[in-house]
Amino acid sequence: MNTTFDFEKPIADLQTQIEKVNQVAEKTKVDMSATVRELEEKLEQTKVDIYNNLTGWQKVQMSRHPERPQTFDYIEMICDEFVELHGDRTVKDDKAIVGGFASIGGESVMVIGHQKGKNTKERQYRNFGMANPEGYRKALRLMKMAEKFNKPVVTLIDTMGAFPGLEAEERGQGEAIARNLLEMSVLKVPVICIVIGEGASGGALGIGIGDRVYMMENTWYSVISPESCSSILWRSWDHKERAAEALKLTGNDMLANGLIDGIIPEPVGGAHQNPEAAAANVKAQILADLTILGAKDKETLVAERIDKFSKMGVVNE
Repeated sequence: MNTTFDFEKPIADLQTQIEKVNQVAEKTKVDMSATVRELEEKLEQTKVDIYNNLTGWQKVQMSRHPERPQTFDYIEMICDEFVELHGDRTVKDDKAIVGGFASIGGESVMVIGHQKGKNTKERQYRNFGMANPEGYRKALRLMKMAEKFNKPVVTLIDTMGAFPGLEAEERGQGEAIARNLLEMSVLKVPVICIVIGEGASGGALGIGIGDRVYMMENTWYSVISPESCSSILWRSWDHKERAAEALKLTGNDMLANGLIDGIIPEPVGGAHQNPEAAAANVKAQILADLTILGAKDKETLVAERIDKFSKMGVVNE
């Protein structure tokens, strides 16, 4: 069953009209190609008008589409080879974060990302992409392994946040994320981070410090979700649309504020409409950056990365 959001209703209505006209033409044997062509042209223009003018909340909805490609999907589409690695060598293997060595266009890299799951059973198995401390410690272990073998790191971010359970806090959730921020800042290999879906709070930032940080076109990146922000400020989820605009969480907002390095375009209608095209854009960006970053020495990489994040933010006295 296809998922259709409220703002996509004009598109769904036109698609229904086209189907009905085709059915009538087939049944009556009357040539209605001109009508179909006119409706298809109107459909394409409607898609452009809607998807080029999405609000912050609408992009949040798009980022949560159940058919949207996830980390394993991108790995399958852009990697020639992939060997998954497991465990943090301390507690267990956190299924919410996956990673391993891969080959992308002939380049050996370490790929690490959140995995939400596609159905109810898999989402429970993956904890809905919400990592525990051992997930971030696994990610750090893999990053340090990549550094040891002088291989670049690529992270794919898609999470509602780090797991907020009591047991996660008892095992040091805050420390694990903070440790990743510190270690990623001084990692002596190129690091490329891409938000492929939801980028919420420290759960996203825990694998989000890199030489290049990108957001895909229909994603969001913020310290808090619009619903949670609305609940805190107005004691209700009813103001989530207003909160989404105030949080400035879209790619355009983040780029304008100097918090990311670029936006990776998606096919019209979102990455789920044409996953292969979306993956091709991601792969092209990764390969382009690997060429640029690979030419820099380790000291320059680290210095530029620290300088980049140190300059973020504005202070008014």
